[in-house]
Amino acid sequence: MRFRHACIESLAAVLPDEVWTSVVIEERLRPLYERLKLPAGRLELMTGIKERRQWPLGTKPSDASAQAGRAVLRRSGFKAEQMEAFIHCAVSRDMLEPATASFAHHKIGLGASCQIFDLSNACLGFLNGLVTLGAMIDAGQIKCGMVVAGENGRPLVERTIQHLLTAPLDRNGIKPFFANLTIGSGAVGAIVCHEDLLPAGARKQRLVAGAFLSATQHSELCQGDTAGEELQMETDSEQLLIAGVEVARRTWQKFEQETGWNKATPDHFVCHQVGSTHRRKLYETVGLDLAKDFSTFETLGNTGSAALPTALALAADKGALKPGQKAALLGIGSGINSLMLAVEW
Repeated sequence: MRFRHACIESLAAVLPDEVWTSVVIEERLRPLYERLKLPAGRLELMTGIKERRQWPLGTKPSDASAQAGRAVLRRSGFKAEQMEAFIHCAVSRDMLEPATASFAHHKIGLGASCQIFDLSNACLGFLNGLVTLGAMIDAGQIKCGMVVAGENGRPLVERTIQHLLTAPLDRNGIKPFFANLTIGSGAVGAIVCHEDLLPAGARKQRLVAGAFLSATQHSELCQGDTAGEELQMETDSEQLLIAGVEVARRTWQKFEQETGWNKATPDHFVCHQVGSTHRRKLYETVGLDLAKDFSTFETLGNTGSAALPTALALAADKGALKPGQKAALLGIGSGINSLMLAVEW
C-alpha cells in the first residue's frame, strides 16, 4: 500500500480540561478495594497511567469531533468549504443513524459539496481514515478532505465504576473491566490534501506507504457495545496483549517489505497508547528502539482512535518530531487488526 500525492496538510489535537487521576478513581472504588483487599496504587502501577481527561457531562462525540475540526482548520491554509470529504472515525458515536459525521459536519460549518460518512474500526479508525482520504486523493476523486475522531470515554468509565461497586464480583470477576479504567477522552483532526494544492516551497508532510494485517480469530478478546446511551466493554487484557503484539510483529515484517524501511529508518515511533506494559512488550517483540517512542498514555490514558494521532500531533507541537524526519505509526485495534503507516514529516 503506497501513496503518491497525499500529504497531511495540518493536524491538531484537542484535550478536555477535566483531569481524572488514577488515585481519584481508586478512591471512588474504595469499597471494592477494601472488600477484595486490593492494594491502593495498583491502577497506576500496572498501567503507567497517572491520569486521563474527560469531557464535561453531556458532551457528545460530535461535539468533540467538531472541536478538533475547527482546531485543525485554524491551523490550515484551507477554508471549510474546500473540504470535499469528511470522515468521523471514532469508536464513540452520537447514535446509529444518522452518521455522527453529519452532526459534526454541521457544527464545524463545512460546505454542502462534501461527502460525509462514519468509519469505525475500534482504535484503528483514524489511521483507516487517513488511508481512505489518501486513496481518494491518489484516485483523483478529491483534492482535499478532513478526518476527525472525537472520543468520549466518560460514560464508559462512570458505568464501569458503578458496576464494580454494585456487582458481586471477586478478584477474577473484575479483570474484564480493569482496562475500562484506563480510558480517557480526547479529539484530533487532520486535513489531507493533494501535494499540488500546497503553496510553492511549503513543507510536505507525506503519507508514504503502509501495511496491514488482520487476525480476526481474536475478535472476542475485547468487545464493546451500547447499553442504553452508554458503552459497556469487557477485555481479556492478558490474551489481548499476547495476541496483539504478535500481530504487530508480523505486520512490521510486511511494513518493511512495503516501505523499504528497516528498524533503524524511522526517527520516531508512535504506537497506539494503551499503557506501559503494552508499550514495552510491543517494542521488545518487534525489536524496535524504545528510545524513539513518543508516548502520551501517562497523562491521557487510552483515548481509543484518537490516541495515536493525538500522540503524533503532540510530538510535532512539542518539537519531538521535526521537519524532514521519518515516523512509523504503529496502529493496532481490537478485532484484532493492525495498520502501520510511514510518514515523512
